[in-house]
Amino acid sequence: MDRILVLIFDSMLKTYEGDKALKKLDSEGSISVHAEVVIEKKANGTVSINQMGKNYPIRTVSGTAVGALIGLLGGPIGLGVGATLGTFAGNFWDVHRTGVNADFLDEVSTKLTPGKWAIVTEVSEEWVTPIDTQMEALGGTVLRSTQENIELERYARDMAVLRADIAQLKAEQTISRADQKAKLQLKIDALNKKLDAKLGTAKLRSEEQKKETKAKVEALEKKATKAKGEVKATINKRIDEIKGRDQKSSEDLGKWLNAEELA
Repeated sequence: MDRILVLIFDSMLKTYEGDKALKKLDSEGSISVHAEVVIEKKANGTVSINQMGKNYPIRTVSGTAVGALIGLLGGPIGLGVGATLGTFAGNFWDVHRTGVNADFLDEVSTKLTPGKWAIVTEVSEEWVTPIDTQMEALGGTVLRSTQENIELERYARDMAVLRADIAQLKAEQTISRADQKAKLQLKIDALNKKLDAKLGTAKLRSEEQKKETKAKVEALEKKATKAKGEVKATINKRIDEIKGRDQKSSEDLGKWLNAEELA
């Protein structure tokens, strides 16, 4: 099962020990880490990215669920390792992209206080015990949320609202005076631009989803060829789950995009 985890520690040292423990669990096949970022919560409330997991399938957080979560916690991604992110929570990143709910975000925000460090990671795990045991031994707090693919519903709802607003303005335009028609047309044009922008964002996300799924599957297939017995079976099960869930989500988004372009 794919989950987003935030592992919170009181110091940099404990955080990097936690990072080593995650790597060990990943190499053993107990879990599969897909993306990982080490962050620090600054005294002024901003978030500093101190390390990105370059050895994992998703090597950049921009546009990913992990990146979206960090953006909500401290600011938009895109400044690179070592950069301090501004406090723009919620302005640039959509909570729906993280795949987590508001309660999880509230819990993380409450516990990730200034001066604390955290590992934000996307993992496949069958049992919570391997990570919980390792992190609790280091004095860490483990917060986890199962990912939900709810982006399509959000895109569909937003597009439906825009189309309804456009239809209402057009209906009003048919019974308006000439000078009012021109003003209404400006509003219609502005909404059409928003519609095109939303569609463009959805297309970009569709491509990102395909790349993420491909990277996850290829990394796991490589591990499976070297694994044996129960570990090999577990990794192959994760591959099947990712293909079934992520590919279906990508296909559903692709079908919706095709329908929207024809609308």
